[in-house]
Amino acid sequence: MDKNATANPRVIGLDAHPDTFTAALLRGSIPATALTEKLFDHVPLAQLARWAKKHTTADDLFVLEASGNSFQVVRTLAAVERKALVLESCHLGKLKEAHASNDKISAVRIGKAYLAGTAKTVWVPDPKTQERRDWFHAHRKVVKRATQMRNRLRSYLSDNGVRLKKGTPLATGKAAEEQLRKTKAWSGRQWQVIEGMLMELRHADEQRAHWRSLIAQEVLSDPQLLSIVRLCGVREMVAFALGALIGDIHRFAEPRKLVKYIGLNPAFDDSGEGTWHGGIAGHGRKDLRGLLIESAQAIMRSKHPLAKWGQKLLRRKGALNLAVGAVARKLAVAVWYLMMGRWTPLEEIDERLALKVGKLITSVGAKGLKQLNKTRKAFREEIYASLKAGRVYALEPNKKFAPAA
Repeated sequence: MDKNATANPRVIGLDAHPDTFTAALLRGSIPATALTEKLFDHVPLAQLARWAKKHTTADDLFVLEASGNSFQVVRTLAAVERKALVLESCHLGKLKEAHASNDKISAVRIGKAYLAGTAKTVWVPDPKTQERRDWFHAHRKVVKRATQMRNRLRSYLSDNGVRLKKGTPLATGKAAEEQLRKTKAWSGRQWQVIEGMLMELRHADEQRAHWRSLIAQEVLSDPQLLSIVRLCGVREMVAFALGALIGDIHRFAEPRKLVKYIGLNPAFDDSGEGTWHGGIAGHGRKDLRGLLIESAQAIMRSKHPLAKWGQKLLRRKGALNLAVGAVARKLAVAVWYLMMGRWTPLEEIDERLALKVGKLITSVGAKGLKQLNKTRKAFREEIYASLKAGRVYALEPNKKFAPAA
């Protein structure tokens, strides 16, 4: 144990990099009077646990900036009974711009930012939630890759005077390849370019099907995620994303806190003589907000009671984006109630829900069903039984929503 370490708690600013870390041991309750007891510069990250046990106590508090490996650093420290908090990088980034930056200064700055109380903390996901987030991001990346390859192929064809009809399949095996061959008398070198693009596209589509199957199986195996699928406009990808990105729903004491986290709370301007309310604030989880907006758009095209409420709001306000945002906000409130277990009874499987179940099983795929040792019919009945054993939150179009402060 370090001779300077006492029973009094200290704040330890940690500037962690992929291979090394710098630590500043601060003692004091406010930034102005906090003294830097000791600095450790460029210590190998592999030695973090051993270093923490030698130079710190269980009463000390580690604080570090949110970065690629910050959650892993927190888990490493937790394994040796050391407390750690992750601070939002937005505020700390502004401090970095205002001062000369090196690792020693950054470590001190992180510690003092925490003492000042101006830096918000970031929730550290539990291992299961972190693994789900990894799946979600892997799926997002492969979808983006597949879209890029389709656009590249279409661009190459267009450059050579070939315009395909909208919706023409490009990665469906030999049939698509033969169709492309007939569009023009390609030279050997030109066709080799097309073959290379088709190979990359098929690989991206195979990866996407792989992740979609795993995600569908995860949703079907988790009663909480499956309950979210019952909501109008929500399928397995949105339900899985909600579980992965929200994590522990109990960290949101009420629905409007979840709405604010997603970034669907109404924006307002109460400055000067005028006051304005409307739209959405435009912060929060952009990825999750985008998915719920897509779900709200699907609801607006349906015959659901919430769609009628949204259409009525659209006629009154005359702004489609505002109406869709309001529907998405009510959807987020419903998600909170479902994940909290506050439901109303589900008595039967309607046509809409039966169609969703069919698409879910299709997403699992033949290979996934074989691995689960289930037939499509038996699996459908098993899912129906699980749905009827649970409950569903009834979306209430007329329920008032109080915007977060």
